[in-house]
Amino acid sequence: MYGQTGWQRIRQWQVLIDRLQGRAVNTQLAGVNDFFNQLRFVDDIDVWHVEDYWATPFEFLGVGAGDCEDFAMAKYLTLRELGVPDAQLRLHYVKYIPYDQFHMVVTWAPSPTTPPVVLDNIVKPIEPASRRNDLVPIYSFNGSHLWISKLGGGGREVGESSRLSLWQSWQQRLDDGTLRDPRR
Repeated sequence: MYGQTGWQRIRQWQVLIDRLQGRAVNTQLAGVNDFFNQLRFVDDIDVWHVEDYWATPFEFLGVGAGDCEDFAMAKYLTLRELGVPDAQLRLHYVKYIPYDQFHMVVTWAPSPTTPPVVLDNIVKPIEPASRRNDLVPIYSFNGSHLWISKLGGGGREVGESSRLSLWQSWQQRLDDGTLRDPRR
């Protein structure tokens, strides 16, 4: 379905995970961010023929392209696979001011009181959230919680991330190993 090149990218992902296992968190963040930022940005409608689809990392790597959610979710899952605690990671749904569009990024902070850094596919270097005045936070979530967001950390918890239907669908396909064919 994804061809030899797609499967090769998936194998390279596994090599990345093996190489970064047990390394310092900053090394893991940089390695994961750089690896996925090599892929192309393409809107869901052009890849999956629907307005909004959160591709699993296997689908994203198989196709070699995706939108901001695909970049963010792949980075999040890879960091979780590397052992970064869920409590230190958030997926942030934001408004990206320069393009006047909604966007998703990953943030990491070693503790709830430490300002986070942002992993992004548009502004590729990892930067402290305090320097990202181009992002207006809307909400954030991780594997268990959902917050009305503050990019610099914190925010008000409003429930469980299971309230997000696209997140539930993404997790189910990941658990099942379901791969969507981009040609349909």
